[in-house]
Amino acid sequence: MAETEEVKLLGIWASPFSRRIEMALKLKGIKYDYVEEKLENKSSLLLALNPVHKKVPVLVHNGKTILESLVILEYIDETWPHNPILPQDPYERSKARFFGKLIDEQIINVGFVSMAKADEKGREVLAEQARELIMYLEKELVGKDYFGGKNVGFLDLVAGSMIPFCLERGWEGIGLEVITEEKFPEYKRWVKNLEKVEIVRDCIPPREKHVEHMNYMAERVRSS
Repeated sequence: MAETEEVKLLGIWASPFSRRIEMALKLKGIKYDYVEEKLENKSSLLLALNPVHKKVPVLVHNGKTILESLVILEYIDETWPHNPILPQDPYERSKARFFGKLIDEQIINVGFVSMAKADEKGREVLAEQARELIMYLEKELVGKDYFGGKNVGFLDLVAGSMIPFCLERGWEGIGLEVITEEKFPEYKRWVKNLEKVEIVRDCIPPREKHVEHMNYMAERVRSS
């Protein structure tokens, strides 16, 4: 692709949805401009580009606007086919998409949205539900360094941005341990592998600041 092409990402530093897009762009070696948005004061640019949901991430590529993180990941992969993100095998690709939706629709709802509204007893019930869902991912990791096999791929970016580097920090903020090494050894090994990958490490939000942010987000959910 030409050096003159425009690639711009609107995101929020703590958002797993925009962080995974940054990881993908870095994985592909694509130069991009990053625009930091604010939850409480969204820019006129963001509102113009995403008037329906008014959310990040938003990718702008040569004047075209692409929305929704899973859609953006696929767009990036198809536009810049080197260093593929999605599996090449159709069956493996379908599984990656399925688990991506599981994470973004069910695990985040059980592990954060519902948990933020629950009392202590309710949180324990939801934590067990989250464990049951994450166990499907645990089984997918058996015998692999990453979900993508030997290399970081689509599901590593989706799951990594959301669970260890976002939800776990929310659980840390309320003193809840959901994922233990005893029950999830493959997951824990995978997280350690991810932390060694430069493009992932560069996009992980600072822990203490992120835990504080997740507490703030939980308060927003409770008051909504």
